[in-house]
This record gives sequence, C-alpha cells and structure tokens, in this order.
Amino acid sequence: MLSINSQWILCSVCGNKTRNRIREDTILKNYSLYCPKCKQETLIEAKNLQITVIKEPDAKTQSRKKAILPVPAGFF
Repeated sequence: MLSINSQWILCSVCGNKTRNRIREDTILKNYSLYCPKCKQETLIEAKNLQITVIKEPDAKTQSRKKAILPVPAGFF
C-alpha cells in the first residue's frame, strides 16, 4: 500500500491547528478556512502541501494578493 503524506492546516492568524487536514494530492481553490481558536476565517488555496493565503482585494485595487506559507521542518 502506498503511503501518502498529510498534514494539518495551520491558521495563518494564530498559527494553531484547524480542524482540516490535507494530503499531498489535495488541491483547494478559494477554500474558506475557519479557525476554532481565534474564530477568524481566511481564504486559502492548497496544492502539493503548499498553503497560499488569498488576501481579499481592497476597494482601490482589483487584483488578489497571495502569500505562501512555509511548511515547518520535520512536520511530516
């Protein structure tokens, strides 16, 4: 049987684990991630265990900004 890596999605605001887990073959687009600890909601994308936070556009700019979160060493 093939072993697939998985990890918990961490909150981009407080850094704690959320209730969501992704595998290395998971692809998320415009996923609304909720953190039960800080009660914040964040829009994310995920591919190949790389989480990208999507920042909502301001009233002045119409482009989306992305920030790539690093995966902690020894996390797997």
